[in-house]
Amino acid sequence: MTNEQIPAQGQAVKTAEVDGALEPGQTPAEVTPPSRSNQLLRDIVGGNAMISVLAVVLALLIGGILIAFTNKDVQAASGYFFSRPTDTLKAIWDAVAGAYSALFQGSIYNFRRPGFADGIRPLTETLTFATPLIVSGLGIALAFRVGMFNIGGRGQMLVAAGAAGYVGFAWPLPYGIHLLVAVIVGMMAGAVWGGIAGLLKARTGAHEVIVTIMLNYVGFYLISFLLRTQGALQAPGSNNPKSPGMLPTAVFPDLFGPKYNLHLGFVLALIATVWVWYIINRSKLGFQFRAVGENPNAARVAGINVKNIYVYAMLISGALVGLAGVAQVLGTVTTGFTEGIDAGIGFDAITVALLGRSRPFGVLIAGILFGALKAGGYSMQAAESVPIDIVLVVQSLIVLFIAAPPLVRTIFRLPIPGVAAITRAAKVSGKKAVVTK
Repeated sequence: MTNEQIPAQGQAVKTAEVDGALEPGQTPAEVTPPSRSNQLLRDIVGGNAMISVLAVVLALLIGGILIAFTNKDVQAASGYFFSRPTDTLKAIWDAVAGAYSALFQGSIYNFRRPGFADGIRPLTETLTFATPLIVSGLGIALAFRVGMFNIGGRGQMLVAAGAAGYVGFAWPLPYGIHLLVAVIVGMMAGAVWGGIAGLLKARTGAHEVIVTIMLNYVGFYLISFLLRTQGALQAPGSNNPKSPGMLPTAVFPDLFGPKYNLHLGFVLALIATVWVWYIINRSKLGFQFRAVGENPNAARVAGINVKNIYVYAMLISGALVGLAGVAQVLGTVTTGFTEGIDAGIGFDAITVALLGRSRPFGVLIAGILFGALKAGGYSMQAAESVPIDIVLVVQSLIVLFIAAPPLVRTIFRLPIPGVAAITRAAKVSGKKAVVTK
């Protein structure tokens, strides 16, 4: 029999032979087509969304193993494992169940607190942590869709935080106008910082990874210098590298009152998610973004100005990442900020964008998940003495499994979407098919 290539639509190029030989005595007409519901189920189980979910599950399982190994009770019980193995198993269960129970109660709902209003407070903490992760993840994801790797989240956040913070404490303006101006100025500063990388790539061919990494250092030392300079960002009469507190008119209002830390920034994150979805999927500019991301040479032949698209993408990406810095100084830390205001969010945003598959609503869910890990991690450490580094390990494992879909499919024996249909087509023709995936 001859080989015939049957490409699977929407898959990256990777060849694998599928045996399409008919069973003895079977004719092509006897091959029964599957039901549409069956095919849909296979595509869902083997799709990217399921890969992301199972990556999280795998990371939590390995995190549970690490929790058990680092638990003192487990270590003590394992010393006499062969004489009383149930003690070790019980200690492992208590350690892992206690840690993940503390994670849940520290991030979603605390059953030990009286009343619903107190019990739901951990969820509001999760959403507060998630707010800058969502908007910065959206910025990184948008750059990914254009084929650009924006690693400059830290610099863009710091510059935006510095600009918004300066407006917040140094420009007394009327209520409403003050907050709006501070947000706009902060986002513009982030857009400019990101736009520098886009402009250099468009005009000189400089790689955005190198440029954004260097701009991280420039932004960090620039803000550090301004925080140590009287008349700039440093609080008057202070020797500490810290800014003054924000004026009340420039602070994000609390969504549910002063009892909770959740502020207006989360609403802006939701609006930004819908806006980015509209830009990418429903606008002419979004079509150009996706075209350039798929193949810049083909986009150029089709009449798209690829250089301008690089600049536009980095401007919007920088503005979204800058909004994360704005949310930090005007919503989360309003008593004055230091050069550590970014709190590693600029780099965590890359993980969030990867876990969300660079899809706006995927980024929203991934940001909330990582916000829950951050909020619940401190609860695990306080209640069960679990090292906070285990949460970082879980986050790293999520990235590892997300970057290796074949590994996840092999572990869970998941089907490859589209391969079953190709196999059946090969059986009908009585040939071998070379599947691209």
